[in-house]
Amino acid sequence: MISGMFRAACAVVALTAANSAYAQDGSSCPASNNDWTVCENPSPHECWAVSAPKETVNTRDGNVVAARRGDILLYVSYRPENGVKDQVAFAGGYPFAENSTVELDIGGTKFELYVDGEYAWPANAEADAQIVAAMKRGSTATATGRSSRGTVTKDTFSLLGFTASVEEAAKRCGG
Repeated sequence: MISGMFRAACAVVALTAANSAYAQDGSSCPASNNDWTVCENPSPHECWAVSAPKETVNTRDGNVVAARRGDILLYVSYRPENGVKDQVAFAGGYPFAENSTVELDIGGTKFELYVDGEYAWPANAEADAQIVAAMKRGSTATATGRSSRGTVTKDTFSLLGFTASVEEAAKRCGG
């Protein structure tokens, strides 16, 4: 699984990316490809492609409900200093239910993401690579999770611009 330090760094990165602006820590988001944005942090050197959902549906007991959520983001990160590439993460914008998972559906192919607080991650680098390959072929990715309060969330992301963005992020980080 992912180290706690990297999870904390991703939280900061996700918030920076959500604003698509320059951050106080020197991060910037210099490129955009349709529905995806490319961001980079100089120190430690890391790059990522990120997108917010095009559609969000929250339900409880089968009924659509309003839900207060923070930033909802799907991103792929690169950290050359640690040998990290194509690392997938989902920020749900709320604490996930303990011992739950998030299902990521890309064109009918389903992947399981393991939750930790407000984030969900694939089990390993092999799963990351499979998800990135599916995202390059797909048109949408839908993340379905369950909050600690029992709300089921379904967030649908466009994959328009995904391939160009991950390639740009990898290039910026020496990949």
